Amino acid sequence: MSSMHRTLTGEVLVNHLTDDEMLIDRSLVEMHGRSARTLIKEGPLRVTMIALGPNGVLPAHSTTGPISLQLVEGDITFTAAGNEYPLAARDLLVIAAGVEHSARSSTGGAFLLTVVHHTPPV
Repeated sequence: MSSMHRTLTGEVLVNHLTDDEMLIDRSLVEMHGRSARTLIKEGPLRVTMIALGPNGVLPAHSTTGPISLQLVEGDITFTAAGNEYPLAARDLLVIAAGVEHSARSSTGGAFLLTVVHHTPPV
């Protein structure tokens, strides 16, 4: 299943997530414990649907820009700056640029990740 690369075609883009867009490749989740689909890719902005399977883990990493994570379904616990944040559906977590973070799920879940990639000036 390929990622969807949607750019802003005007000043505003409304995206009503269809079942197809929410669909995560379950075979990848089973094989690797996680899967992702890019929904928006515009300049430095990325919006990605990410699913973790039961006992799935997203290893610790950091980004050059701030991120937001909104839980769509299931249970996912994010770890950032030495603290754990168990999220429920519709919860929103924002993490500053450069902060190491990770995620894990005991039963599986899906979340929207929004990233703004900053490139340092040359």
